[in-house]
Amino acid sequence: MGLKGFAEGGIASIIAGASTHPLDLIKVRMQLQGESHIPNPSSVQSYRPAFALSSTANISLPTTLEPPPPPRVGPLSIGVRIIQSEGAAALFSGVSATILRQTLYSTTRMGLYDVLKHKWTDPDTNTMPLVRKIVAGLISGAVGAAVGNPADVAMVRMQADGRLPIEQRRNYKSVVDALSQMSKQEGVASLWQGSSLTVNRAMIVTASQLASYDQAKEMILEKGLMSDGIGTHVAASFLAGFVASVASNPIDVIKTRVMNMKVEPGVEPPYKGALDCAMKTVKAEGPMALYKGFIPTISRQGPFTVVLFVTLEQVRKLLKDF
Repeated sequence: MGLKGFAEGGIASIIAGASTHPLDLIKVRMQLQGESHIPNPSSVQSYRPAFALSSTANISLPTTLEPPPPPRVGPLSIGVRIIQSEGAAALFSGVSATILRQTLYSTTRMGLYDVLKHKWTDPDTNTMPLVRKIVAGLISGAVGAAVGNPADVAMVRMQADGRLPIEQRRNYKSVVDALSQMSKQEGVASLWQGSSLTVNRAMIVTASQLASYDQAKEMILEKGLMSDGIGTHVAASFLAGFVASVASNPIDVIKTRVMNMKVEPGVEPPYKGALDCAMKTVKAEGPMALYKGFIPTISRQGPFTVVLFVTLEQVRKLLKDF
């Protein structure tokens, strides 16, 4: 029973992750909008006036030139821009890392949640209290994130690479190449960069996504709104996707920025940690910066969750006799 749960969750997660990868890439690019690693504007080159009208003239001219902030664009514009500048194939940048991430992270969390669900379900009523569902989601999400963090770091970097100047791009050829280069250049510990954020996000996503799906499905069936079919699965999964998006987006923004930062020997990193990144982001861009990429997040999380649970239910039917 336990191994079958891991297989079912893994198959459904890989299909859902690969099919919604372009939306996830756009989300990452939006979350990195407005990010600046120039902490002190005074470091911008100073300029003197090229000539003076007279030696006694009292003219006040600016001594620094500050570049205007880049315009904020929406998910559709970013998608079009990626295709125009990098080609249509760029929408699937890092898809190999996504597949590996789903294989490690989602297979673990889905399988472990299924094990806990069977263990904690009341045999008399065949139901599981919401609190237990949440706890099961927190535990399985944490374990899954710890296992899948290296693939998560590689995925974020591969997705974000196209927005960097050509000379600063990492140009990873595949997820294996990404993990190899990170280990050699930055140490094995870099594979768990931002792991605390990954674990926190995974706990929130798994608890809100899986628990809300099970709860919504139970309520729909108990009230007789729909039968146990694809309509119920789609409705429950859309609700689960919305809840997960709202709960996880702030942590996801910080996670993306911490994972994507470039750490060079002898150079102070842009962020000292998650809290430092959150404070700098809010100070420079305002509190709503923590919800950057929310539209593509919900646009991706909705279809992802629908594909995930609809596929999961179908796989369960196929593997029912095994």
